[in-house]
Amino acid sequence: MTGHRILVASIIALLFFLYLYFDVGAYFQLDYLVQKKDFLQELVSENLFLSSVTFMLLYIAVTAVSLPGAAIMTVAAGTIFGIVIGVVYVSFASAIGATLAFIISRYLFRDYIKKHFTDYIKTINKGLEKEGVFYLFTLRLVPLFPFFVINMVMGITDFRVRTFYWVSQLGMLPGTIVYVNAGVQLGELESMADILSPELVLSFVLLGVFPYIANKIVRKIRRHRMKSGFRKPRKFDRNLVVIGAGSAGLVAAYIAAQAGAKVSIIEKQKMGGDCLNTGCVPSKALIRAAKCVADMRNSERFGVKAGGISVDFKQVMSHVRDAIRKIEPHDSVERYSSLGVDCIIGEATILSPYCIEVNGRQLTTRSIIIASGAHPLIPDIPGLDDAGYHTSDTLWNIEELPRNLVILGGGPIGCELAQAFARLGSRVTIVENMPRLLSREDVEVSGFITSKLEDDGVDIRQSHLAKAVMNDAGSKYLVCEYDNTEVKIPFDTILVAIGRKANIKGLQLDRIGVNTRENGTIEANEYLETTMPGIYASGDVTGPYQFTHSAAHQSWYATINSLFGFLWRFRVDYDVIPQVTFTSPEIARVGLNEEQAQQMNIEYEVARYDLSELDRAITEGVDNGFVKVIMKRGKDRILGATVVGHNAGELISEYVLAMKHGLGLGKILGTVHAYPTMAESSKYVAGVWRKKHKPEFLLDMAKRIHRSRL
Repeated sequence: MTGHRILVASIIALLFFLYLYFDVGAYFQLDYLVQKKDFLQELVSENLFLSSVTFMLLYIAVTAVSLPGAAIMTVAAGTIFGIVIGVVYVSFASAIGATLAFIISRYLFRDYIKKHFTDYIKTINKGLEKEGVFYLFTLRLVPLFPFFVINMVMGITDFRVRTFYWVSQLGMLPGTIVYVNAGVQLGELESMADILSPELVLSFVLLGVFPYIANKIVRKIRRHRMKSGFRKPRKFDRNLVVIGAGSAGLVAAYIAAQAGAKVSIIEKQKMGGDCLNTGCVPSKALIRAAKCVADMRNSERFGVKAGGISVDFKQVMSHVRDAIRKIEPHDSVERYSSLGVDCIIGEATILSPYCIEVNGRQLTTRSIIIASGAHPLIPDIPGLDDAGYHTSDTLWNIEELPRNLVILGGGPIGCELAQAFARLGSRVTIVENMPRLLSREDVEVSGFITSKLEDDGVDIRQSHLAKAVMNDAGSKYLVCEYDNTEVKIPFDTILVAIGRKANIKGLQLDRIGVNTRENGTIEANEYLETTMPGIYASGDVTGPYQFTHSAAHQSWYATINSLFGFLWRFRVDYDVIPQVTFTSPEIARVGLNEEQAQQMNIEYEVARYDLSELDRAITEGVDNGFVKVIMKRGKDRILGATVVGHNAGELISEYVLAMKHGLGLGKILGTVHAYPTMAESSKYVAGVWRKKHKPEFLLDMAKRIHRSRL
């Protein structure tokens, strides 16, 4: 830092020291202003020019060096100068002072920040080039951050000084008027009884509600600005159009219809989406068939001899399709039409925030919800296309049980299907490039389920990077790299299960101003509104979770906000979202696990209970697994819970309820659980926690009392 910069910084530091040393802040208080209002008004009446110059210079100085007191000085301007002169003085003084603070920040810090945080500053400057004026205007009108912070942060950017000045003056003007008006009302106090005058009460109410009103104004301006390039119809055909009839879309359409809105839902394939047709329903039906085989093979330990076991795979797939057929009516065109939903089969193209084209028709609508879901992600592996592959979308069309099945991906889908096919009789190999399966779970959870999959005959290849697919004289091989060595894994069927990618093709999102994230999902805010006002997103297409229940959860918020957002909006709540991996045993989790708590530097403790000690688990022969609850250290506050065991997906609900409503393990321990049930595990893990926190002093006292009574 140069000598001149050191001098400027020293002067500012000295001013702060003097401000604190002489307790200048005591003069910038509302009660002091009320006490001295007559004196201040008299000074102004005696010499308006000197009072005005002094006030302006003091206001500029306070704002320029970011001293506390600008807000009370704004109120004081109304008290001593009146509404018109007060607004004029404050408007110019605040803008000049803010600009000086902006210049000082630029002079002192910009070179250093640019040198050490080059990429970060480039990103900020790039954003300001496009939205800078409107962004600064929004911050001035609705102060999300203190004004001195805005002045300093904007100073280190490339924002132009002249632009900063006029935007600041314009943006702060409405707030200035409200504060000065409050000062005017204070100046008219004659007695303490006047403190309850309607005018004064109204003025201070305005101070409270101004940020809300200003936020509404900014939002309206933004919406108008974003939509200005699109023609708004004089009349709309419907209130809402939902794109996609999967879990998210169906819930949105249902809620809208029940709320009395005129709603259309557009689906280009099958009603019910992935969950019904290619995801949750068929996979769980397959898993159930596989579990039946495993139970029969293990029946001798219960004294039951099942004899020879054979699997009719065609019948298994028939069972899978029967399950789909039985659930289909719940999601059918007929059912939703009876609810008042206009169901359209076709491919949607968004022409504008007000218009969608489908099957050659143009539908006008006030709001749009994109709930188009996701599809399996296919890696760019040489030879994969030529060899042929399956995904969770196409797997349900096979009629013969694969002999050698390779599954790319050791996430929930890969693990579930690997175990199911292994139990049905396939030789299954999981190829995972990470060091362990289910990498988002705790290490002990991954290790536990890995051993269970191996018990079922699954060959697990961890830290194997898939490089190519070879077809050698009719034999197919997946070529992997492991520990710098080439490994060939034979297969006749390969299933790709490495993740899913949002369905946005054909929607023309770029043309209408809807942004996407780096991972391809649609960018949406806390209200699930996209970057184009009036267009919302829900479910897998936006994330962050890709679960049926989270999609339904999001759709409530997206629908209510799209229909009633002009009155009130609700922020989506992701605090308590459960997730289940349907292996055997199941893995269920809600909230944080140990790894996440460690990464977030949260002080925590663990309460753990092994299901090998649970009576019902022992009688059922499912006494493998555990319950682990993450607690805030020293507090009865649940941060997360993991259940590994039989019906874990059902058991996790008690922890979801507890976390949602702020209940701790103490409340769970005090709840009567039926005996013998798996649910008792919740009571016992709560008992483990209580034992760690038992009141030793009181117990010792009780022991002494009882001994004394012998």
